[in-house]
Amino acid sequence: MSITLGNNLNSVPSSQKATLATNYLDFTDGTNDWAQQYLPDLMEKEAEVFGPRTISGFLSQVGAEEAMTSDQVVWSEQSRLHISLKGNMSNNNIFTVESDIDGNVAGDGFTIANHGVRVNDTVLIANANGVFKAMVTTITDENITVATYDASTIAQLTTSGATTLLVYGSEYGKGTGYYNNSGASKELERHAYNEPTFKSFSNRPIIMKDFYEVSGSDTSRIGWVEVSAENGQSGYLWYLKAEADTRARFTDYIEMSMLESVKGSGANGVDDQLDIGGTAASSVGTQGLFDAVEDRGHVTTGVTGVNAATDLAEFDAILAEFDKQGAIEEYMMFVNRSTSLAIDDMLASMNSYGAGGTSYGVFNNSEDMALNLGFSGFRRGSYDFYKSDFRYLNDLATRGGINAASSANALRGVMIPAGTSSVYDQTVGQSMKRPFLHVRYRASQTDDRRMKTWVTGSVGAATSALDAMHLHFLTERCLITQGANNFMLLK
Repeated sequence: MSITLGNNLNSVPSSQKATLATNYLDFTDGTNDWAQQYLPDLMEKEAEVFGPRTISGFLSQVGAEEAMTSDQVVWSEQSRLHISLKGNMSNNNIFTVESDIDGNVAGDGFTIANHGVRVNDTVLIANANGVFKAMVTTITDENITVATYDASTIAQLTTSGATTLLVYGSEYGKGTGYYNNSGASKELERHAYNEPTFKSFSNRPIIMKDFYEVSGSDTSRIGWVEVSAENGQSGYLWYLKAEADTRARFTDYIEMSMLESVKGSGANGVDDQLDIGGTAASSVGTQGLFDAVEDRGHVTTGVTGVNAATDLAEFDAILAEFDKQGAIEEYMMFVNRSTSLAIDDMLASMNSYGAGGTSYGVFNNSEDMALNLGFSGFRRGSYDFYKSDFRYLNDLATRGGINAASSANALRGVMIPAGTSSVYDQTVGQSMKRPFLHVRYRASQTDDRRMKTWVTGSVGAATSALDAMHLHFLTERCLITQGANNFMLLK
């Protein structure tokens, strides 16, 4: 019997005590990096140089989540209670309706001819000619004729939208009914009473997917780098980190989509890419927070146009807009770093000792304590503002990088009202109170698609002949922004 040795068998003894290539395993495929005389001090722990890398958590602070079973969410929001109109004086003492006080000219329960003003209503009329108190005498569609109490004449003013009419009451004679336009009938007119109106909005969920793949061999291969993942996993198996990073990135994508998404315009190629079966292109996409506020809320660019909402004059202008809406007294401000610091400087300047730095931040600072140079909130008028840094707007790999690339269109923060709003949910069929922001996700007794995860392949519990593990992620959801008229974007 003969034994044949391999050509590269490492069985040659050393005749001297020396560090040779034959004394050490070579992990570098032919080079002698591991055969050097002095081995390096290997730091096996992976350095976390970017701190917490995820940006999720914003919606969990300001909103809630709720299941849904439909392809669309429809909700209704209350209209204003009082009748106030915009228009012009088309002739002496004749007011011509052009829109409601919010500028709506059609839809949402408002039409020019169905403005809600009735004969014998008492009204305030204001324009460049003054403020007049009058009574409605006749109505012909959008033309409202009034008579002033002091017998003055409201001069003609043809500037569009320059006159405001507000109904503040009514006055009738003894023993009278509800007059029609001629004032001759004592019968109740069917069109004379007012029905409450509402505004209806809708949004649709989108399906998001991602997956991670690792071969069966790599799941059992040990590494020399000790890794730690965002979800707390640690060890020397690299695929654990890769899987956790994929999951963390997908979670961030979920939140970023709820902030950034927009609906299709009806003239795009997204529907062809999604293969949605001939449905109009306007049915693709979903409306995220930023688009909803730009569409139905307010946007401020600040006094200087550089940092939004960083002086009291700008905040006073913001309060004036909120007063016109719901006058909700508590707001959360999520802002980027530059705006946060600018607000701190604004608040510090209100202190007479702020310029000298002796009483800045917490106003009992001493030389033996750390100086607090920041503010977490303040009160102005009847409003409370609570300020928080928004990581998404600071991180260079997320919106921070977009802001740097297009500073003229940078998004510096958002103001979100605290509390709940009451809306009529057409799916449930009743009025319900919900946070102004909440996420609706698809779920039923059969399938919960809030955050669905499953594993396929032959690793672990085998589901196929594939010598790999596929880890799948899926969610189907949309964001509901109720009462967007109470929100404000800082640009």
